[in-house]
Amino acid sequence: MSDISEPPRINRSSLQELIGGLSDGIILLNPDGGIAWANVSALDMHRVSDVEELGADTKEYRRLFTLRYRNNHLLEEGQYPLERLLAGETIDDVTVEISPTSDLDLVWVHTMRSMIISDGTGKADVLALILRDETPRFEAEERFERSFNANPAPGLICRLDDHRFIRVNEGFLEMTGFTKEDVVGKTVEAIGLFSNCETGEDALTKLGDGRVIRHREALVPLPDGGDRLVIVAGEPISVVEEPCMLFTFADLDARRKAQNALRQSEERFSKSFRLSPAPAAVSRLDDFVFTEANDAFLQVSGYSVTEITGRTASDLRLWEDVAARRALEQKLRDNAFVRNEPLRMRQKDGGTADCLVSAERVEINDEQCVIWALQDVTERRRSEAQLVEAIESVMADTSWFSRSIVDRLATLKHQSTAAPTARLMELSDREREILGLICNGQSDAEMGETLHLSKNTIRNHIASLYGKIGVNRRAAAVIWARERGFTGTADPKANSKAKK
Repeated sequence: MSDISEPPRINRSSLQELIGGLSDGIILLNPDGGIAWANVSALDMHRVSDVEELGADTKEYRRLFTLRYRNNHLLEEGQYPLERLLAGETIDDVTVEISPTSDLDLVWVHTMRSMIISDGTGKADVLALILRDETPRFEAEERFERSFNANPAPGLICRLDDHRFIRVNEGFLEMTGFTKEDVVGKTVEAIGLFSNCETGEDALTKLGDGRVIRHREALVPLPDGGDRLVIVAGEPISVVEEPCMLFTFADLDARRKAQNALRQSEERFSKSFRLSPAPAAVSRLDDFVFTEANDAFLQVSGYSVTEITGRTASDLRLWEDVAARRALEQKLRDNAFVRNEPLRMRQKDGGTADCLVSAERVEINDEQCVIWALQDVTERRRSEAQLVEAIESVMADTSWFSRSIVDRLATLKHQSTAAPTARLMELSDREREILGLICNGQSDAEMGETLHLSKNTIRNHIASLYGKIGVNRRAAAVIWARERGFTGTADPKANSKAKK
């Protein structure tokens, strides 16, 4: 009996029983190239139910299944993993796309590696091809790839090991004007993604550590030499099992241009506001506190800018007629504009200035405000008053002048006053009677005797008449009547038929 014991042989039945329930696919190959066995996982990965459907040997397997690399390059004869395993090559995580030759539209992805089990003599006894189904992962990555490319939001993906970009979508290319060749293969530093960013060093540190990069503003350099204002953020992801960083962008350049245009517009407004010869001021709408006043406004009011800003017209007692001021402020609250309203300003030194006030609501820096524009008519009013006084003095005795000269003087006075006009037909019969007696030169007492009315009643009628025709003196009333061809008669009632 020989002392030399034979080397133990592998019990294939036990081996098959051991690996039968593994989630990885296992295909056992005989040394002659025949497919000996496959577990359930391997059959499921090939969408078959029996080992015979994989083919009797490697040649038939190549006829039944078409394999491609991920770059879509077909595997030729001798390149199939089963054929390489049979040739004694070591296969280490080769990823291929597999399709049934009968239906090339059906595709799944496998990663394969080899395992050779030798017997006690060192001779290969079991040739095993181990498969891992990567189809769900690659399908998810394809969905991500399609979504990434179709997303209008600009995006970039770089590898973490060398910071080189491996993906760029159309959104980024359209935003910057780069081409795909300008970006893919370039590093983050070469593109200058964080070169014009206040927190660029922090972003590059987080990129090096593979950590989340919170959103921050940056100026991305453009190929034409300009730059674009963006918000950029980075999120670590895995692309084909490779650690990467996904950068997403929000384009702020339109906002920057709008802000620049707004700033330039505000600068132009500020300059024209300050240099305008017309007095002007700005107040808030809600409380009418002055926020700005130009030099012309300060000059006419006598206040300094520090005395005006932060206070209201009420605080300064700026206008003599408080009721008129409140009425103007209410109109502005009601979103009505104010045009040439006469108001008398109290100046700081105790003087007064006659002003025509215009105002309108406007939005400044997202706040509702009011722009006030004044026209100082003090000198004009003074000149007009002096002219009217001279005309009235001359017209006190019209016997020295012809009718044509009197009419011209009356016209001149009318042109130099801003009194409102009223038609004669708008006056009541009594008011026309009163106007006729005034034109005839009667006093209040004489008019009372003529009309059989008391002196107080006569005065009330005169006040009502003056209010309607916009005068406050008898001479002005006479001129107003003569401008309209109404000169008074012996019978006051006859004037009721007078026309303008």
